[in-house]
Amino acid sequence: MNTSEVAKLLGVSSSTIQRWVKQLELPMERNDRGHYYFKDEDIDLLKKIQEQIQNGALLQDIAPIQEKKSRRGVVKAVENEQAMEKLFAKVSELEISLNAKADSVASYQLLQHRREIEDLQSQVKELNLQLETLQKQVAELTTPVQTETTHFHNKKKPKKKNIVSMLFGF
Repeated sequence: MNTSEVAKLLGVSSSTIQRWVKQLELPMERNDRGHYYFKDEDIDLLKKIQEQIQNGALLQDIAPIQEKKSRRGVVKAVENEQAMEKLFAKVSELEISLNAKADSVASYQLLQHRREIEDLQSQVKELNLQLETLQKQVAELTTPVQTETTHFHNKKKPKKKNIVSMLFGF
Protein backbone atom coordinates (compact mmCIF):
# COMPACT_ATOMS: atom_id res chain seq x y z
CA MET A 1 0.00 0.00 0.00
CA ASN A 2 1.12 3.56 -0.52
CA THR A 3 1.04 6.42 2.00
CA SER A 4 -2.38 7.81 1.04
CA GLU A 5 -4.05 4.39 1.21
CA VAL A 6 -2.59 3.72 4.69
CA ALA A 7 -3.65 7.22 5.80
CA LYS A 8 -7.26 6.54 4.71
CA LEU A 9 -7.19 3.17 6.46
CA LEU A 10 -6.03 4.71 9.76
CA GLY A 11 -8.11 7.85 9.43
CA VAL A 12 -5.18 10.28 9.45
CA SER A 13 -3.50 12.45 6.81
CA SER A 14 -0.65 11.37 4.56
CA SER A 15 1.66 13.91 6.18
CA THR A 16 0.90 12.34 9.61
CA ILE A 17 2.02 8.93 8.34
CA GLN A 18 5.16 10.47 6.87
CA ARG A 19 5.89 12.31 10.14
CA TRP A 20 5.51 9.10 12.18
CA VAL A 21 7.88 7.26 9.86
CA LYS A 22 10.50 10.02 9.93
CA GLN A 23 10.36 10.96 13.63
CA LEU A 24 10.26 7.36 14.86
CA GLU A 25 12.81 6.33 12.22
CA LEU A 26 10.67 3.42 11.13
CA PRO A 27 12.35 1.15 8.59
CA MET A 28 9.87 1.38 5.73
CA GLU A 29 10.62 0.27 2.22
CA ARG A 30 10.47 2.64 -0.72
CA ASN A 31 9.55 2.04 -4.32
CA ASP A 32 11.65 3.03 -7.33
CA ARG A 33 10.30 6.61 -7.14
CA GLY A 34 11.27 6.96 -3.47
CA HIS A 35 7.72 6.75 -2.11
CA TYR A 36 6.98 4.67 0.97
CA TYR A 37 5.65 1.20 0.37
CA PHE A 38 3.81 -0.33 3.35
CA LYS A 39 3.40 -4.06 3.96
CA ASP A 40 0.83 -5.62 6.30
CA GLU A 41 3.35 -5.80 9.18
CA ASP A 42 4.18 -2.09 8.66
CA ILE A 43 0.45 -1.23 8.82
CA ASP A 44 0.11 -3.21 12.07
CA LEU A 45 3.02 -1.24 13.52
CA LEU A 46 1.42 2.06 12.53
CA LYS A 47 -1.88 0.94 14.12
CA LYS A 48 -0.04 0.26 17.43
CA ILE A 49 1.58 3.69 17.26
CA GLN A 50 -1.82 5.27 16.61
CA GLU A 51 -3.27 3.47 19.68
CA GLN A 52 -0.45 4.78 21.88
CA ILE A 53 -1.03 8.33 20.66
CA GLN A 54 -4.79 8.00 21.28
CA ASN A 55 -4.02 6.78 24.83
CA GLY A 56 -2.15 10.05 25.50
CA ALA A 57 1.49 9.18 24.65
CA LEU A 58 3.61 11.82 22.96
CA LEU A 59 5.17 10.97 19.64
CA GLN A 60 8.72 11.61 20.92
CA ASP A 61 8.08 9.22 23.86
CA ILE A 62 6.98 6.34 21.67
CA ALA A 63 9.69 3.78 21.11
CA PRO A 64 9.41 1.69 17.99
CA ILE A 65 7.64 -1.53 18.88
CA GLN A 66 9.33 -3.50 16.17
CA GLU A 67 13.09 -3.94 15.71
CA LYS A 68 14.54 -1.83 13.01
CA LYS A 69 15.09 -3.61 9.77
CA SER A 70 17.41 -2.43 7.11
CA ARG A 71 15.99 -0.07 4.57
CA ARG A 72 15.72 -1.50 1.16
CA GLY A 73 15.15 0.36 -2.00
CA VAL A 74 14.97 -0.48 -5.63
CA VAL A 75 18.34 -0.07 -7.26
CA LYS A 76 18.64 0.53 -10.92
CA ALA A 77 20.96 -2.25 -11.99
CA VAL A 78 21.79 -0.94 -15.43
CA GLU A 79 23.05 2.44 -14.22
CA ASN A 80 25.04 0.86 -11.39
CA GLU A 81 26.62 -1.70 -13.70
CA GLN A 82 27.73 1.04 -16.08
CA ALA A 83 29.07 3.11 -13.20
CA MET A 84 30.88 0.09 -11.78
CA GLU A 85 32.41 -0.69 -15.18
CA LYS A 86 33.64 2.89 -15.46
CA LEU A 87 35.01 2.71 -11.94
CA PHE A 88 36.81 -0.58 -12.62
CA ALA A 89 38.24 0.83 -15.85
CA LYS A 90 39.52 3.91 -14.02
CA VAL A 91 41.04 1.76 -11.25
CA SER A 92 42.73 -0.41 -13.88
CA GLU A 93 44.16 2.67 -15.60
CA LEU A 94 45.45 3.97 -12.29
CA GLU A 95 47.06 0.60 -11.48
CA ILE A 96 48.80 0.53 -14.86
CA SER A 97 50.00 4.10 -14.39
CA LEU A 98 51.19 3.35 -10.87
CA ASN A 99 53.08 0.26 -12.00
CA ALA A 100 54.75 2.20 -14.81
CA LYS A 101 55.79 4.94 -12.40
CA ALA A 102 57.14 2.37 -9.93
CA ASP A 103 59.13 0.71 -12.72
CA SER A 104 60.66 3.99 -13.82
CA VAL A 105 61.57 4.91 -10.24
CA ALA A 106 63.17 1.51 -9.68
CA SER A 107 65.15 1.82 -12.94
CA TYR A 108 66.38 5.28 -11.97
CA GLN A 109 67.45 4.04 -8.56
CA LEU A 110 69.29 1.08 -10.10
CA LEU A 111 71.19 3.41 -12.43
CA GLN A 112 72.10 5.67 -9.50
CA HIS A 113 73.36 2.69 -7.50
CA ARG A 114 75.36 1.44 -10.49
CA ARG A 115 77.04 4.86 -10.83
CA GLU A 116 77.85 4.93 -7.12
CA ILE A 117 79.32 1.41 -7.30
CA GLU A 118 81.46 2.36 -10.30
CA ASP A 119 82.72 5.44 -8.45
CA LEU A 120 83.58 3.35 -5.41
CA GLN A 121 85.39 0.79 -7.59
CA SER A 122 87.52 3.51 -9.20
CA GLN A 123 88.34 4.92 -5.75
CA VAL A 124 89.37 1.44 -4.57
CA LYS A 125 91.66 1.07 -7.62
CA GLU A 126 93.26 4.44 -6.91
CA LEU A 127 93.77 3.53 -3.27
CA ASN A 128 95.34 0.20 -4.26
CA LEU A 129 97.76 2.00 -6.57
CA GLN A 130 98.66 4.48 -3.84
CA LEU A 131 99.12 1.63 -1.36
CA GLU A 132 101.44 -0.21 -3.74
CA THR A 133 103.57 2.87 -4.32
CA LEU A 134 103.74 3.54 -0.58
CA GLN A 135 104.76 -0.07 0.08
CA LYS A 136 107.52 0.22 -2.54
CA GLN A 137 108.74 3.46 -1.00
CA VAL A 138 108.75 1.93 2.47
CA ALA A 139 110.60 -1.11 1.19
CA GLU A 140 113.23 1.11 -0.49
CA LEU A 141 113.68 3.22 2.62
CA THR A 142 113.93 0.30 5.05
CA THR A 143 116.45 -1.73 3.04
CA PRO A 144 119.33 0.81 3.13
CA VAL A 145 118.58 1.75 6.71
CA GLN A 146 119.02 -1.85 7.83
CA THR A 147 122.44 -2.15 6.23
CA GLU A 148 123.59 1.11 7.76
CA THR A 149 122.28 0.19 11.17
CA THR A 150 124.03 -3.19 11.10
CA HIS A 151 127.35 -1.53 10.23
CA PHE A 152 126.70 1.13 12.78
CA HIS A 153 125.97 -1.43 15.50
CA ASN A 154 129.08 -3.38 14.64
CA LYS A 155 131.15 -0.24 15.07
CA LYS A 156 129.52 0.75 18.32
CA LYS A 157 129.80 -2.61 20.01
CA PRO A 158 133.54 -2.61 20.08
CA LYS A 159 133.56 0.95 21.34
CA LYS A 160 131.24 0.04 24.12
CA LYS A 161 133.46 -2.90 25.01
CA ASN A 162 136.43 -0.62 25.06
CA ILE A 163 134.67 1.92 27.24
CA VAL A 164 133.44 -0.81 29.57
CA SER A 165 136.79 -2.44 29.78
CA MET A 166 138.41 0.91 30.45
CA LEU A 167 136.10 1.66 33.28
CA PHE A 168 136.43 -1.66 35.00
CA GLY A 169 139.93 -2.36 33.91
CA PHE A 170 139.48 -5.57 32.05
